[in-house]
Amino acid sequence: MKVKFLLLCGLLMGCFSLKAQNKEYQKAFERLEKQFTRRTFYDDFQTHWLNKWHMDGRTAKVEVKDGTLKVCAGNRAYVDEDHVVLWTRKEFEGDLKIEYDFTRCDSSKYYFVNILYIQAQGSGEGPYKRDIFEWNELRDVPAMDVYFNHMETYHISYAVTGTEKPNEKEYIRARRYMPQNKKGLKGTDLRPEYFETGLFKIGVPYHLTFIKSGTDIYMNVKGDGREETFYFDASNFPKITKGRIGLRQMFTRTSSYQNFQVFQRNK
Repeated sequence: MKVKFLLLCGLLMGCFSLKAQNKEYQKAFERLEKQFTRRTFYDDFQTHWLNKWHMDGRTAKVEVKDGTLKVCAGNRAYVDEDHVVLWTRKEFEGDLKIEYDFTRCDSSKYYFVNILYIQAQGSGEGPYKRDIFEWNELRDVPAMDVYFNHMETYHISYAVTGTEKPNEKEYIRARRYMPQNKKGLKGTDLRPEYFETGLFKIGVPYHLTFIKSGTDIYMNVKGDGREETFYFDASNFPKITKGRIGLRQMFTRTSSYQNFQVFQRNK
């Protein structure tokens, strides 16, 4: 694929600018996006959120009002009970386009993240069945290691900010969890990684679109007068083809979501 060739050239030669990267990623994203017009999931957040979502966690507050889903994770930093994950009740198979409007609402000083999980399934070992809803009770306390040690899924981190750790950079990164390796997060990183993007300002709405096509993953962000496209290469990992979609907020994070949609390729 052209985008992979250009990425490799840039890594080897050290001359592939971020601007050129974004241009190529944008072209590839636009070509793919045209293929995903069959909408298979939609939540306009006009009815109770439990109709289409399941929550991992005990302390989060979730409300729907005027077409907006507002999710407030627990307010205790470094307390695993105060994470939250919302899962679609529906499972999705094959390639996907996921899009929604996102706004960061908190001004937490803590350096924590928002995460999108794409097609999560359990490892299949012990109680961690392939259908994650068969072990919902094991995620009542949604500690991160329960997920990366016992799920296969793609993970995209974004809106990573906080003044608590001034030397840490804001970033957008991705992973492919590999519970079969029994090494936690080691060796799960997808490349490239993106730092100091300047996106996800407090109170500013952004339209997010993610495409998973085979082992190519794209994230397109529109908002605050900008449009940026990010690419992640998962070709060195086994493919993921089925599972649920999840929205994770680490402790102290408050975010709002609108018009959550999932599209699949035309048959």
